[in-house]
Amino acid sequence: MNPDHLSGPGAAPGEAPLLRAEAVQKRFGENHVLKGIDLEVPAGEVLCLLGPSGSGKSTFLRCINHLETIDAGQIWLGDETIGYRRRKGHLVERSQREIVRQRLSMGMVFQRFNLFPHRTALQNVIEGPVRVKGEKPKTAREQGIRLLERVGLGDKSDAYPRQLSGGQQQRVAIARALAMEPRLMLFDEPTSALDPELVGEVLTVMKDLADTGLTMIVVTHEIGFAREVADRVAFLDGGRILEIGTPSEVLGSPRNERTKAFLSHVL
Repeated sequence: MNPDHLSGPGAAPGEAPLLRAEAVQKRFGENHVLKGIDLEVPAGEVLCLLGPSGSGKSTFLRCINHLETIDAGQIWLGDETIGYRRRKGHLVERSQREIVRQRLSMGMVFQRFNLFPHRTALQNVIEGPVRVKGEKPKTAREQGIRLLERVGLGDKSDAYPRQLSGGQQQRVAIARALAMEPRLMLFDEPTSALDPELVGEVLTVMKDLADTGLTMIVVTHEIGFAREVADRVAFLDGGRILEIGTPSEVLGSPRNERTKAFLSHVL
């Protein structure tokens, strides 16, 4: 494969990418999950990660915000290495306080919604800004109401998670992540736990976010979403990025035989 095609367009010449991964590896015991991920994501890009189950997509996403520690390589957000700092020529893990600070720059939306069941939608959204960022409750509440309105749930601020559909809960989770004003949003198969009729309402919110220029990395099986919204699509298998390019390139005219085989099964 042409190495220029593998690297993709990345950041503009002279412009540093917002996110950069270099030779990232991850093992779980004998299972070598990530085998050297190299990737650049410029600010404002929507990147969709596709691939079969077990290909390393979700693990890579969790490595980006240091929910999983990497075994080799490095990840940068801006000019900072994520989770580690260099000391006397060696990488050492950052303090928990530093890691929390770095995670504030990255919103994460999981497969399962992970809402606090004993808190209302609005309370879920403002929990982080008040407790972590130290915002005044009144300010956080006003912003939380705006965010719930943004995801189409302005009338559900006092509802508890048990009173909401799965799609509504996921939209609350998106509002909660946005409340921290992240530079980068990570979505780990955000529609996989939803009934089919609820998928569209979540994808619509994500499309709207993409239109605002928010940088997004989305692990998904929703090929239609990737084709319509992504700036680039990366196909992973066996812990490696086998192909990366525009949706028309990867989904319309894939070069890698493994990509072709995968798409023939899912399309």
